[in-house]
Amino acid sequence: MTLVEELRWRGLIHDIMPGTEEMLEAGPITAYIGFDPTADSLHVGHFVPVMTLCHLQRRGHKVLAIIGGATGMIGDPSGKSDERNLLDEATLRHNERAVGAQLGRFLDFEGSNAAEVLNNYDWFKDLGYLEFIRDVGKHISINYMMAKESVKKRLETGISFTEFTYQLAQGYDYLHLYETRNCRLQAGGSDQWGNITTGSELIRRKLGGEAYALTFPLITKGDGKKFGKTEQGNVWLDRERTSPYQFYQFWLNTSDEDALRYLRIFTFIEPSEILAIEKEHLADQARRLAQIRLAEDMTIRVHSQEDLATAQSASGILFGQSTAEDLAGLDERTFMDVFEGVPRFSVAGSRLADGVSVVDLLAECEVLPSRGEIRRALKENSLALNKVKDLTEERMVTSADLLNGRYLLFQRGKKQYYVVVAE
Repeated sequence: MTLVEELRWRGLIHDIMPGTEEMLEAGPITAYIGFDPTADSLHVGHFVPVMTLCHLQRRGHKVLAIIGGATGMIGDPSGKSDERNLLDEATLRHNERAVGAQLGRFLDFEGSNAAEVLNNYDWFKDLGYLEFIRDVGKHISINYMMAKESVKKRLETGISFTEFTYQLAQGYDYLHLYETRNCRLQAGGSDQWGNITTGSELIRRKLGGEAYALTFPLITKGDGKKFGKTEQGNVWLDRERTSPYQFYQFWLNTSDEDALRYLRIFTFIEPSEILAIEKEHLADQARRLAQIRLAEDMTIRVHSQEDLATAQSASGILFGQSTAEDLAGLDERTFMDVFEGVPRFSVAGSRLADGVSVVDLLAECEVLPSRGEIRRALKENSLALNKVKDLTEERMVTSADLLNGRYLLFQRGKKQYYVVVAE
């Protein structure tokens, strides 16, 4: 397959300007995608533009990831019903550094077509207002700007002059990169088509040059809801915002329909292998082969092989597929993620210094309704402490039993868990 054919097969093309495919096949070109630093981490939704850059680079093209240090100060109205809250400069500069570092993990910065991460603040900071409206605004009419979908949708609710001019600022990015880097292609989400074509039109009108556009679809889940959102909010690439365990679980819990689509969109697995996975998955969907392969691939690429092993081990804990050693090996963040929503009880840490019997501890914390029920569970051997059974009434629980120096995990039967926190 040609590059464009593969991008289409993977579901990564929404609109493409005539002539783009021929240009890409004629030889190496320079292409770019912009990332506005609205937060200090990318989230999984950003993986669509990241994957597009990676596919372009793998086919020999030069790719530029542009951090919107300047455009991020304005706010893109595309896809928004309300005015964005503007970030202060210190926050933006912090976000720029963080996002730039993350992009550096996925692109190849060596070789003849080494990727580059640039910041558009570098060419906007010394550009005067009068110079901008004379040399840029002169070439794009108000009629042209108002015809853009991102503007038309906001006319009823209101749009500030700041956001109205965003497309000119993004168009200037393209013009600058065309002139200084011979950049011939800008790609972005489908909601960016208007902004991107403003740039290519600016290049045509001001320089008489040819510049092209390609957009990818905004990914949604099978039920039409926004991709990458959970009850806790965005699924981030930063492990402090979304732990590797939560990240792994996000992909593992996708629907069958979504998992099959996401294998094409978010991985570099060869098409022939994906087709084989699809066939095997559909033959026995209960095995969840597509979800497992997707979760493994994404967790390794965004985090590490070690993080994948930890996430897999943690995932087995709730289903009895792990040992006391697996449980003890969990860091505190992963432990809390695994047992989120499990009933919690508190005990004074000093009570465990000299030891307290398991019966007294469970009764004191009111984990079970009565001492009689506690003793009955012990006789039935249905209680476990930190995944270890064979508890007796005489068993003393001490500080040495605490996981991460703070937690005790009691389990009754296969599915009932209780966490006791030493305060």
